[in-house]
Amino acid sequence: MSALNLPLDRRLSREEAVSLIDAPDLAGLLQAAARRRDAAHRDLVSYSRKVFIPLTQLCRDVCHYCTFAHAPRDGAKPYLSIDEVVAVAEAGKAAGCKEALFTLGDKPELRYRVAREALDKMGHESTLSYLAEAARAVFERTGLLPHVNPGILTAADVSALRKVSVSQGIMLETASERLSAKGGPHFGSPDKLPAVRLETIKAAGEQAVPFTSGILIGIGETRQERIDALLALRDLNDAHGHIQEIIVQNFRPKPDTRMADVAPPSVEDHLWTIAIARLLFEPEMNIQAPPNLSPGALKQMVEAGINDWGGVSPVTPDFVNPEAPWPHLRLLEAATNSAGKRLVERLAIYPAHARHASRWVDAKLQKPLLDRIDGDGRPRTDDWHPGHVGALPARETAWLREARPTRISGDLAYIVAKAQNGRELGEGEIVRLFRAEEDEFTFVCRAADELRRDVNGDVVSYVVTRNINYTNICSFRCQFCAFSKGKMSENLRGKPYDLEMDEVARRVSEARERGASEVCMQGGIHPSYTGQKYIEVCRAVKAAVPGMHIHAFSPLEIHQGAHTLGLPLADFLGELKQAGLGTLPGTAAEILDDEVRAVLCPDKIKTQEWLDVMRAAHSVGFRSTATIMFGHIERYEHWARHLLRIRRLQTETGGFTELVPLPFVHMEAPIYLKGRARPGPSFREAILMHAVGRLALNPVITNIQASWVKLGAEGVRHCLAAGVNDLGGTLMDESISRSAGASHGQEMTPQEMESIIRSAGRSPRQRNTLYGDAEPALRQRSFDAARERSLNALELAARP
Repeated sequence: MSALNLPLDRRLSREEAVSLIDAPDLAGLLQAAARRRDAAHRDLVSYSRKVFIPLTQLCRDVCHYCTFAHAPRDGAKPYLSIDEVVAVAEAGKAAGCKEALFTLGDKPELRYRVAREALDKMGHESTLSYLAEAARAVFERTGLLPHVNPGILTAADVSALRKVSVSQGIMLETASERLSAKGGPHFGSPDKLPAVRLETIKAAGEQAVPFTSGILIGIGETRQERIDALLALRDLNDAHGHIQEIIVQNFRPKPDTRMADVAPPSVEDHLWTIAIARLLFEPEMNIQAPPNLSPGALKQMVEAGINDWGGVSPVTPDFVNPEAPWPHLRLLEAATNSAGKRLVERLAIYPAHARHASRWVDAKLQKPLLDRIDGDGRPRTDDWHPGHVGALPARETAWLREARPTRISGDLAYIVAKAQNGRELGEGEIVRLFRAEEDEFTFVCRAADELRRDVNGDVVSYVVTRNINYTNICSFRCQFCAFSKGKMSENLRGKPYDLEMDEVARRVSEARERGASEVCMQGGIHPSYTGQKYIEVCRAVKAAVPGMHIHAFSPLEIHQGAHTLGLPLADFLGELKQAGLGTLPGTAAEILDDEVRAVLCPDKIKTQEWLDVMRAAHSVGFRSTATIMFGHIERYEHWARHLLRIRRLQTETGGFTELVPLPFVHMEAPIYLKGRARPGPSFREAILMHAVGRLALNPVITNIQASWVKLGAEGVRHCLAAGVNDLGGTLMDESISRSAGASHGQEMTPQEMESIIRSAGRSPRQRNTLYGDAEPALRQRSFDAARERSLNALELAARP
């Protein structure tokens, strides 16, 4: 097999890479590298918007090509002060930067007295100690996420800097000891010894530090030595998984250095090295080349297999290469587009590591990081949050209005067509749908809405219902819940209560007077409740209003009730049916993946138990909804697994009536307040959950519902352009989302529901729980009651 036809699950061996040193077919090599890059990174080329902070330009090393480091100069301070550091960071923040890149010389205090004296005056024993203070100050005073390039580190140094930075880095540059010998570019630079630098990179891996490294080409090394350097990095990454990116940096001769007359590597040599790096590593590795060092070859570098441009600063120069200014982001975007790719922003910590922040980031930095990322580890692009009253993000709403999306990749078009044809998607295919942005976001939402039109027409339904949460006392410790109270809960908003059956009956009767066809009933798992309590609740409802539909009891309550009575699930469900239970809400699902549930709701029923309850309920004739609560600690693959598990059970039983996406409301949720969760999904993700739900569940679930409590009136109106055909219930007394901090009210009147629907160009239909038409008399009563309550409110307001 040719080394250029490498399967994606294989990497070049050393022998194969060496065999390509003099390969005549450079074009073929570049194409192979580009194919490998595209398999993992598709059409994305990323960059980080950074501000460059040169903490000190003193250094004990004397690299023969460097103009960054210099000896002490008269009148020049050896270090930036903390205030100067913060001022640079603030300028970067004002320009939209998210990363503070600290670059500095290596241990200058070991060479220069002026450095030792300056550190002593500032109360520090070492440059690294002062770096930690500076990074902490930038983070605390500006919110920028520090990335540090401090040179050689001990394990203790790595640990100290991990507490104040989200990533660290050191260029290996070369694995050749030869270049440190007399006459070599690293002679006289003890910190450039490859073994020493590899030990630092190893120490970072052992302490789970997201790390940047790479090679510098054109300083006298051979191509074989480049391969050996890349393989040394590969071995360390295989052991620890911490290397985020491999930089392939080309040497540029600089005036007034010992290597001023050394010719730089050719463009072709640079491209060859980029391609070899891509083929030596797994497709997912990020391969980077600095754009300011090869401004005339940007398109070619993309074609050679890079997927990242590194940090680009709108406010500070490249102090290491001052002769090479950063390209303007618009020019960089144009060059990226000309290569058929799309420029996207990232943070100092790459998405693959940000998605696992609890492993890779110090606990004190996790909350600020989680606040900044979406479910894929990429920077959030809006400040919208579920439950928040405010303007919707302009960018995403504009995408929904896009007339004709043009840049659609072939793989996405295939996945969408497969879904529209009713075939089950794979996990990776669903993840791909969730990653849609810009034109692809428009394309996915439009495809979902076309499918909705084919299945449901232009009718949008809703149900007049009353929520009755009969107790908020709960013995479980769900980390997202701000509703429950009691000994084992987090005891947040409100006082504990346990409604008497007379009060339940009163609320049911009042609901019927206001035109409700359904009561939706759930509560905490009260430590004194048995399954008999749930039977009594049903009987109380039916005694008050015999015709009221009871939509009640999550799978958690069913599981707990059956267990307390010592009954099989089917038998307990049968007793509830006899007592009047009509349908089940599909709550307590959260995310149907035990990796997530172990953190989010560790004492709650597991994934299989939830599915078993629903299977049993469907088997005895109950219908139920299905929900997904998203935007907290989970990742896109968890969303995909959840949807697939729902689809497969629906294929088996046919018992689900609808999918109800429930965006996580973070404001009062314990897990968010503890700094362990994201602040809900982004608006893009919230819209996509409805669109992807429509596509991934086609044709087995035909109703997709949007929650006005979580999304607000404008939010659900936009969901109506993304596959949604139902707006759920009017609710009357919504308390769970409000307990978590949502601000969209307790009730949506039928008039308001229908106004939203008509504003989207659709036809409203009041329904019952099972999607039949509401009884005409009840429908009329719901409108009359809403008008009467509105008039009463106006009269009260007018009284002196």
